[in-house]
Amino acid sequence: MSVKPHVNRALGRMVHGVYVIGTVLDGRVNAMTAAWVARASFVPPLVTVAVGRTRFSHDMILSSGVFSVNVMGPGDVELARHFGFKTGRKVDKFRDVPYDTAVTGSPILKGCAAWLDCRLSASHEAGDHTLVVGEVVDGGVNPAVEQALVYDRKRFFR
Repeated sequence: MSVKPHVNRALGRMVHGVYVIGTVLDGRVNAMTAAWVARASFVPPLVTVAVGRTRFSHDMILSSGVFSVNVMGPGDVELARHFGFKTGRKVDKFRDVPYDTAVTGSPILKGCAAWLDCRLSASHEAGDHTLVVGEVVDGGVNPAVEQALVYDRKRFFR
């Protein structure tokens, strides 16, 4: 199925943040960069993340049932690229990246603008992605970072 060019241009005008989605399975941590993240419910607190089915993190999240959402700040473009342009199948993306963990054991990047620690509550196939829905079991804000990084395709893929 091909998407009409004017539809792609219209979709490109939607505003998204930049997030690093982390997970852990059998002691192995991995993460990927995502832009399609949204709040889904106040009570219980739920978030959705669209994860490409070819991503290494995809099966890890579905198997482990846990993930973190790390909200990137304006100074985190290179860190977001790091997690978006390499595959965890071939490299340890956390080799030189400091992180903490909270309730689920999923990686929480030190210095990110905010973070959410989630347990998988549902997943739904959505085209070439899977929507993972997570119940937020913990979270925090970095008071030193006042804004989230807004995704700009031209800047990100320069």
